[in-house]
Amino acid sequence: MVAEIEGELNATGKGEVASSDIGELVMAKLKRVDEIAYVRFASVYRKFADTAEFLEEMKRILEK
Repeated sequence: MVAEIEGELNATGKGEVASSDIGELVMAKLKRVDEIAYVRFASVYRKFADTAEFLEEMKRILEK
């Protein structure tokens, strides 16, 4: 997965990449591969303010 993300970032041709771009790519990949890992990463990356935000994300995952 890391090699895939690195390849996508290299393909942009940008010399510098924003950490937010990397974070979003990681979240997209994790969501497809491992929903639990996705939620764990998202809870830190998105800095959920409270349990309500966390539960909303869980609901979105469960609805699919």
